[in-house]
Amino acid sequence: MFVEEFKKELVEDIVPFWEGLKDDENGGFYGYLSYDLKLDKEAEKGCILNSRITWFFANAYLRLKDEKLLECAKHGYEFMKEKCFDKDFGGVYWSLDYKGNPLDTTKHTYNQAFAIYALCAYFEASEDKAALEAAYELFSIIEEKCTDEYGYLEAFTYDFKPESNEKLSENGVMAEKTMNTLLHVLEAYTQLYRLTKDERVKNCLLRILDILKKYVYNPALKRQEVFFDRTYNSILDLHSYGHDIETAWLVDRTLEVLDDEKLTAEISPITVALAEQTLKVAFDGNSFANECEKGIVNTHRVWWVQAEAVVGFINAWQKTGEDKFFEAAKAQWKFIKTYLVDKREGSEWYWELDENGKPFENRPIVEPWKCPYHNGRMCFEIMDRLEN
Repeated sequence: MFVEEFKKELVEDIVPFWEGLKDDENGGFYGYLSYDLKLDKEAEKGCILNSRITWFFANAYLRLKDEKLLECAKHGYEFMKEKCFDKDFGGVYWSLDYKGNPLDTTKHTYNQAFAIYALCAYFEASEDKAALEAAYELFSIIEEKCTDEYGYLEAFTYDFKPESNEKLSENGVMAEKTMNTLLHVLEAYTQLYRLTKDERVKNCLLRILDILKKYVYNPALKRQEVFFDRTYNSILDLHSYGHDIETAWLVDRTLEVLDDEKLTAEISPITVALAEQTLKVAFDGNSFANECEKGIVNTHRVWWVQAEAVVGFINAWQKTGEDKFFEAAKAQWKFIKTYLVDKREGSEWYWELDENGKPFENRPIVEPWKCPYHNGRMCFEIMDRLEN
């Protein structure tokens, strides 16, 4: 029954909603739907948004085998290929106008990673080798242009000259490196390695796990640090609950794909500790708080954090056998069904709620960051993990 509910959410709510945002005139998917469900067909099209939607439809097709889903994935892929990629300098832009012309030409490592993720998924769904080749090209660009001797840099101009990292910095700091970008490069490379078994990609995964263990994970506080200077010194006392529970299962996925017993024994205790700690400090028995800055908890309930908590807790339950994690996942799912899924016709999930489940009306239903990647992936993961 539990699994059926996730499949129903996927098939009846998430898939039809995003199918409805397909822009048949200018390509890609529309970029903005307000809280009161007004579609802005002339809003900017975020390249991250289009990468994530492409990734989503490719994965939905792999599980549901509905040709219509592959068509949507192809529609997204064609838009990425024709519009999001810079034909002159390589890499993927930050955003385009509604017609597909470059709008924000920033090249961000985070954005390159999501394009790799989408291209890998599209290759898997379509068997179009050009998609995998494009993913590998982006991998090479990240490694050649977006790294230094310490790790992964963040923001660049269109021709890959370093620029300040407003896009992935928050909470009043300007970070030269972030846990968030590192995590999603890991995620993208994991898929690329799973499909290619390329040694160069493998070595990069090992490097990222080493950075995570040495610099990002704080063993005293059982959390990840979030924002860093160039040499990975933390620059803010911040605990991002959502990223920690997401990291817990994404790193386990990487370990599974690398299939190295010694490495798993070394890194796996970190992912258990992250799940344990977030269960203890972020979860109130029903839902997941957002973050804690300098000891002050932000109790907002954000859509992606709630979705990641379900997957992270199920993963921790499967790994440890401890029922407290399964019970937490069930409670979290109940909260999502009751409060986060927007029951209005023509909507999907709210962006953000207060701790009592009341939505914030200044938050849109679709914008460059609000996509089917987290909630769609929650459905895929639960179906994959629990169907049998």
